[in-house]
Amino acid sequence: MVPPLALDIDGTLTTPEHTIDPRLFGALQRWDAPIVIATGKSFPYPVALCHFLGIPEHVIAENGGVVYAGDTIRFTGDPDRAANAVREFLDRGGDLGYGDVDTTNRWRETEIAVSIDGDESLLRDVAAEFGLEVVDTGYAFHVKTPGVEKGAGLEAICDILDLNPSEFVAIGDSENDVSLFNTAGDSYAVANADEKAKAAAETVVDESYFDGTLSILDRLRTQSI
Repeated sequence: MVPPLALDIDGTLTTPEHTIDPRLFGALQRWDAPIVIATGKSFPYPVALCHFLGIPEHVIAENGGVVYAGDTIRFTGDPDRAANAVREFLDRGGDLGYGDVDTTNRWRETEIAVSIDGDESLLRDVAAEFGLEVVDTGYAFHVKTPGVEKGAGLEAICDILDLNPSEFVAIGDSENDVSLFNTAGDSYAVANADEKAKAAAETVVDESYFDGTLSILDRLRTQSI
């Protein structure tokens, strides 16, 4: 039997051009075990991905701030505190970097993301004043409540679905995947992963982006035969 999976999106299921690799559809639709999509993106993104893949909507969004499975949804974190911190960041000359419409944050429930080109030093200073932390995913800076992590999200999903986190294999590429790696029974980082993710993963593969993920899935499938 193949193991359950906990999969990051950006840098893990994508191409170097940040698009979903089309090979993902065949690979996950044929996976005969639960799949959890665990991302820093806002809630609608992983739900839509599961929907179009045709797999159950088992979702960890916003780095663990939103968990959804089995018709149960859980919110953690302090969105008001994050909003107040970002308001102060803007008042001091910071810029979210996403324009007036800002679809990156439009549907966020528990945290706020700032463009990777934003003023990191100012953002971290302001976040610390509000008792918040900033996580660098390589794609954005996420202003979030301490303790809200993907790993805690996986534990919540397993509680809802009556599964054990130790049964899962986690695949990711960045700092926000470290807690996921520490919670799952086994973990892999793709070659484009940052140093914190590589240090936390049980195995680092030679291939990058979805090439790396696909090589892991092929390895797990072979091991299950």
